[in-house]
Amino acid sequence: MPLPDRRAPAADTLPGLILAGAIALAWVTIHVGGIFFWEWRWSTAPIAMVLILVQAWLSTGLFIVAHDCMHGSLAPRRPGVNRIVGTLCLAAYAGLSYGALLPKHHAHHAAPGTPADPDFHPDAPTRALPWFVRFFRGYYTHGQIVRITIAAILYMLLGASLWSIVAFWAVPALLALGQLFLFGTYLPHRHEALPFADTHHARNSRLSPTLSLLTCFHFGACHHEHHLSPQTPWWRLPRLRRATPR
Repeated sequence: MPLPDRRAPAADTLPGLILAGAIALAWVTIHVGGIFFWEWRWSTAPIAMVLILVQAWLSTGLFIVAHDCMHGSLAPRRPGVNRIVGTLCLAAYAGLSYGALLPKHHAHHAAPGTPADPDFHPDAPTRALPWFVRFFRGYYTHGQIVRITIAAILYMLLGASLWSIVAFWAVPALLALGQLFLFGTYLPHRHEALPFADTHHARNSRLSPTLSLLTCFHFGACHHEHHLSPQTPWWRLPRLRRATPR
């Protein structure tokens, strides 16, 4: 049974925007610095690997910010702000369309874990690989590739190398896709011997708060709470989990 409407109060707009701004600023810093200014040497390669992993986590964060925008929880009662921020975050992350993803995500919440759920694989509810292929095909569009290609060409015209674009944009985006699928979709909605608690067909992981943040911004350890209260922003989910009756 859904929790009462826990829509974030207007006072939560500022902390939500501050957190979103911090994620975006860190992402832009690595994105621009890596693509346009990174000097590839054997001595800098280990640092680049660390930055790529950090950028993958920040890319996951951009998607999660956009996800909160889809539920109106980034800036409560300010739909224009949510749409603008969500559009920018998805475009920066991987050339995705906010307008295309919005109805798909609400379809997921309307019928989670059913054939009508675009994020679920009804014919392979326990198998990661076919589920991931279906998940990827459901969100891939030719328009996305066109947008990424145009951006990459512009970057190269400005002096960036293709290798740097791949290393600091494409690779983090793909790693983030894996994080979002594994921790935010597959594990929470995978069928197991233990039945789901309710018709949300969602379960939480047993990750610590720190690992929950590092893997998918709490959408692994608090996924059931998210389905119970979709209006709760990502950074409030641990508090909601502690307050939810067991």
